[in-house]
Amino acid sequence: MKFSKITLAVLAGVLVFAGLPVMGVNAASLTSGGATLSDSRISQTGVSYTLQFSNVTTSTTRCIRVQFSDATTGGSKPTGMTITSLALGGTSNYVPTPASWSVANTDATGVSQITFAAGETPASATGRTVVLNTITNGSVAATSYFVQFSTFSNTDCSTGPIDSQVIAFIYTNGQLVTATVDPTLSFTIAGVATAQTVNGATTNVTTTGTTVPLGALTTGSNRIAAQDLTVGTNAQGGYTVTVRYTGTFTSGANTIADFSGTNATPATFTAAGTPGFGYTTNDATLGTGSAGRFSSNNWAAFTTSPLEVAYNAAPVSETTRVGYQAGIASTTSAGSYSTTVVYVVTPTY
Repeated sequence: MKFSKITLAVLAGVLVFAGLPVMGVNAASLTSGGATLSDSRISQTGVSYTLQFSNVTTSTTRCIRVQFSDATTGGSKPTGMTITSLALGGTSNYVPTPASWSVANTDATGVSQITFAAGETPASATGRTVVLNTITNGSVAATSYFVQFSTFSNTDCSTGPIDSQVIAFIYTNGQLVTATVDPTLSFTIAGVATAQTVNGATTNVTTTGTTVPLGALTTGSNRIAAQDLTVGTNAQGGYTVTVRYTGTFTSGANTIADFSGTNATPATFTAAGTPGFGYTTNDATLGTGSAGRFSSNNWAAFTTSPLEVAYNAAPVSETTRVGYQAGIASTTSAGSYSTTVVYVVTPTY
């Protein structure tokens, strides 16, 4: 007996294999046979094997016999393969009502006999499929194995042969695909012009990305400024931005008192004519304490310890506006007051 050359092709991540015609006694040879594995990797469980055929004989069929083997005839079950739980899939169309058929598996020999005493006739001679589910693949890759497929008119699965075909298939190790994505983090600070809103207040100072020039403070009105903090990161845990200053707003031995509100409990800023220096943020979803505690124009005092002003729990690119406010009393000593504000962004990978 002479067989045609086996043709292998990779389609959509599964292996599809051509069939080898078998001219059994009193059995027709199916054509265009093939097997598609839902997962061709060795030792995978729950795998579906879809067998496709044409030239199907449209006569009453009572047995579909499938043998998985290391040879085109006879032979032994592929090493490591398990068919104990093999079931006929409901999407099979080789027979009209696959749910009516019973499955008997002999795992030791790799033989499955699918029978229906009343029998059924294939609805068409072309495009017929048998779907075999819940199979455990063999454990040897790059070796040709075979599905010996045959149908019979009797439920003994040996007499009354109808059609037959042998289909080749191969297991693979699978292709390990790897990639890396570098962590990313960007942080920029941009100035904000006058007449802009910051958490309910309106700025009357223009800032840059590196300076907050509050100018000449008066008792008539507080000076309000803002900057935009933009963070971009692919950190899965998002980021936190904290702020602190290096020390009290100072001119020589003189100081402007810190505002009374705190990061945990911010408050409405004192009216003009009362000394105070503090900050606010428009981030209403902070990660500690009350998430929206700065909402409605609430302010807090700077400290030399880092305090949260921006937060997001996911990868993001977003901008948070932070405000500065300073006021003096009529008794505040003249001088040039200054301090340095420090922002730190921390991603969580």
